[in-house]
Amino acid sequence: MRILVISQYYYPEQFRINDICKELVKRGHKVTVLTGIPNYPEGKFYKGYGFTKKRKDAKDGVDIIRLPIIPRGKNSIMLLLNYISFVISGFFWSKFTRKKFDKVFIYEVSPMLQALPGVWYAKRKKIDSYIYVMDLWPESIQLVTNLNNKIILKLINKVVDYIYKGCKRILTSSESFIENIHKRGHSKDKLVFWPQYAEEFYKPLDKEKYIKKEMKTNNFKIVFAGNIGYAQGLDIVIDTAKILKEKNVKAKFYLIGSGRAKEELIKEVLKNNLHQYIEFIDKQPAERIPEYYANADMAFITLKKNLISDEILPAKLQSYFACGVPILGSADGEIKQVIEKSKSGFCVQSGSAEKLAEQIEKCINLTQEELKQMKENSRKFYENNYEKQMLLDILEKEMKIREDDKNV
Repeated sequence: MRILVISQYYYPEQFRINDICKELVKRGHKVTVLTGIPNYPEGKFYKGYGFTKKRKDAKDGVDIIRLPIIPRGKNSIMLLLNYISFVISGFFWSKFTRKKFDKVFIYEVSPMLQALPGVWYAKRKKIDSYIYVMDLWPESIQLVTNLNNKIILKLINKVVDYIYKGCKRILTSSESFIENIHKRGHSKDKLVFWPQYAEEFYKPLDKEKYIKKEMKTNNFKIVFAGNIGYAQGLDIVIDTAKILKEKNVKAKFYLIGSGRAKEELIKEVLKNNLHQYIEFIDKQPAERIPEYYANADMAFITLKKNLISDEILPAKLQSYFACGVPILGSADGEIKQVIEKSKSGFCVQSGSAEKLAEQIEKCINLTQEELKQMKENSRKFYENNYEKQMLLDILEKEMKIREDDKNV
């Protein structure tokens, strides 16, 4: 099948849609991605890309069309312009392109507005479109921009419902999203829970073969890898480190990645002399992240407490499970439920540095046998719930793109 994928973010930006597209190609489908000029999360165009550079590209058998957009920059105004520019460029593309496809698959992380070109194209060509929802709107835009204008929010809600109605299936990365979207008036018959998987390189590795010099310490090592943004709520690490320092607890956080909140966190570490408890490691290729997990005692996940944090199930969690690493969380809702169900670690109340510090002290006293059991539980939970080929089979079935379903 000829599949048009709509995703404002794509290679070299690190999102799971890169792997989904590559796998669909392996399964015999012709995949074209409509995306933007890469600029996430730094806020500026990647080197070698621009308005006149690499606008048409290819990677892993996937054709890539890059629409002209405004980079997201470092503030809310630039972010909004970034969102709008993709929609405007996508509108003209959807109306005038001569390219033909059989299905449209929309990969929806913020902004949800990015789905519009896909819906417009599908309506124009009278084909089915499918949306994979990983971020709820308008809640997300309210959190990012502090938007409270009732007229604007009403307009955004209409756009969101227009997108949902325009899609044959709504796949969600979190079970909690199903009820949220159903309450908006959309039938549960078109809602499908489709959790994220992790790429094959996310797997347990032998620590002795991947020793990281920067992590060579006797302290209890806690690793976070990913976007260091405001939504992650990593300021809790600062407050927790202060408590650990006061109690002289031998534990250390390793924060790997880049993002809009990183500079502020670094300043706080310097201001409070917390370098023995928090270390920043530059953004790494995704393929190397499991090496750091192999050197960790636990992997850390947290989200800033907000309107939808209880309903989100970040892809980071599947990566932790796939690598068979014990998990330490500071979150509520679905994240907490999944960690507890998997018996892969511990999750304390969101935003409580005191409870997090207390849990870290308890974790330090775990026996090697207890940690080993959590590692095994973590990997087993991944295999039973998030195994890649199993989930891709489900995706093909929902989109009716298996070989024997072509004429359905």
